[in-house]
Amino acid sequence: MACAAVERAAVDRILRCIVRIAVHNAPLAQPRNVIGGHVLTTFIGLAAINLLGDSLWVCALATGLGIAAMQALRVVHPPAGGNPLMITLAGMHSWTFLVTPVLAGAVTLVVIAWLLHRLRRHPVRWPVYWY
Repeated sequence: MACAAVERAAVDRILRCIVRIAVHNAPLAQPRNVIGGHVLTTFIGLAAINLLGDSLWVCALATGLGIAAMQALRVVHPPAGGNPLMITLAGMHSWTFLVTPVLAGAVTLVVIAWLLHRLRRHPVRWPVYWY
């Protein structure tokens, strides 16, 4: 399962880049959604696996709760929806995963996207909003 988690992480990174570059004006591509969505769903995934174990029903529950929480808090970011799935399938129990690579990776991608928009002098302002 660890190999599947690594492949899923690579696909997730690619999807995040596509979202920020291709649909940069959409609410789901704004910094609040990118960072908030990933941190929130990772927290839910880690809480679920640490409290309930790593069975398939926990995987489904954590993923559903993560998506519902993103909607409730208005931080929907589609690639983040897979975080609880990846955490429970890979059996990640460490809370440090929330800080590195999740928070650090999300912040890094937002900063890179911001820099690219500034360097290219893109005609469309990004981010549309920070919070």
